[in-house]
Amino acid sequence: MVDHALAVGSLRRCALFAHVGDAGLTALAELTRRRRYRRNEVIFHQEDVGDSLHIVAEGAVKIVLPSQEGDEAIIATLKPGDFFGELALLDGSPRSTTATALEPTETLALPRDEFQRLLTDDPRLVTALLRALASELRRLTGHVEELHFLDLAGRLSMRLVRLARGTDTTARGRVELNWPFTQSDLAAMIGGTRQSVNKLLSGLVEEGLLSIDRETLVIHDLAALEARSAR
Repeated sequence: MVDHALAVGSLRRCALFAHVGDAGLTALAELTRRRRYRRNEVIFHQEDVGDSLHIVAEGAVKIVLPSQEGDEAIIATLKPGDFFGELALLDGSPRSTTATALEPTETLALPRDEFQRLLTDDPRLVTALLRALASELRRLTGHVEELHFLDLAGRLSMRLVRLARGTDTTARGRVELNWPFTQSDLAAMIGGTRQSVNKLLSGLVEEGLLSIDRETLVIHDLAALEARSAR
């Protein structure tokens, strides 16, 4: 019963299924399979065959573009209710990115054939998917804009602001964030090095804008941090 309740609750948080009623969510939960991952465990690799859609039930996931030298660029971080892995199901191509658990994580995996059947049977799901893809494209456009037009300090400040707003769109003033990220992760998000990010974070702490306590990052003044990104 606990497993079933978790599955239904996770699907209810997912934007793809916001229009689905309780009975539909219960039936949909029966089609999914729970998958558990340890911290830093790969969920799928770039070039893998896409066999399922994943919905984050617990934990956090990073979506990365790996380089041949072993470096990575983090293009998205996901929280419970978010979904990933849909592109390979839509066009039949291999996975375009690598997905890795940032902390102990659980996902609901919806098999490819079931996902495609649902798209055929439910036009509202198609609409929800298109909206999600459009939102993701806008987010990636903003990310490219930051990489091109902000210096590293500005990119760091803006990324922290976006992480805060991604958790709570109405966030103001003081914000506490669950913080599973390493400094290397943060560097991979903004196109910097771990050493440079460490120096910039120390500066923000000294200014009183941030504090970091184990797995919690506290932004003391979100508006001031956002203004800092424009300097």
